Amino acid sequence: MSFDATAADILQEIIVHRRDVRGNRFLSRPLEQEVEDKLLMAALNAPSVGFSQPWEFVLIRDNAVRQQVKDSFMAENEKAQAIIGDDRQGAYAKLKLEGIMETPLNIAVFYRPSDKPVLGQTSMEEAGLYSVVCAVQNMWLMARALNVGIGWVSILDAGKVKQILNAPQENKLVAYLCVGYTDGFYTQPELELLQWEKRKMKQAVVFENNYPEVP
Repeated sequence: MSFDATAADILQEIIVHRRDVRGNRFLSRPLEQEVEDKLLMAALNAPSVGFSQPWEFVLIRDNAVRQQVKDSFMAENEKAQAIIGDDRQGAYAKLKLEGIMETPLNIAVFYRPSDKPVLGQTSMEEAGLYSVVCAVQNMWLMARALNVGIGWVSILDAGKVKQILNAPQENKLVAYLCVGYTDGFYTQPELELLQWEKRKMKQAVVFENNYPEVP
C-alpha cells in the first residue's frame, strides 16, 4: 500500500499537534469501545525488536485501584517539588500534572522481557524497552487523530504501581497513561507556553556524520 502527499500532510499535522494533556483539561465523557479498540490496535502494531512485541497493557477503570495509584503520585510529587529550584516552586505547585481520577480510563504499559534470546536485542538489551515506548507513541498519535487526550504520568513509584496492579515480578512499568476526551488541545505544549522550557531548534540537535569536535 502506498500513500499520497495528503496522507503525509495529515500525519504531520497529527504529530505536530500531539499534546500531553493535564488533569484539569479532561472531560467526564466516557470513551467508546471503538475508540479504545483503535488505541490498542495502534499500540499492537508498533515496531518491536525481533518482532518480540514485549508489551502488556493493564486497563484500569476501578476507582479504588486508581486512588492507590493517585496516592503514589501524591507522595512522589512531594519529593519532586522539594528538589525543584526555589525560583520554580510556585509555578510547579500550580501545575496539574495528572488526571488519574479525572479520566474514564487509565492504561499501565509494561515491558515483559523474553525468556529467550531476541533477534536484535543481544547487544542492546534496552531495545525491548524502546519497543514498548514505540507502542506508547503509536497509541498517543492515534488518540490525537481521534481527538482524545492522553497524559503520561511519570511521577510514580514504579514498584508500588506494580504491587497495586499485581504485575509479574519480571515486568517493568514503562508508562502510566490517563486517557479521555478533553476540552481542547493547546496550540503549543503547555510547558512551552508556561516558559518552563524552550523548544530546541533542529540545528542544535542534528549533526552530519559525527558530533563536532569540542574545543
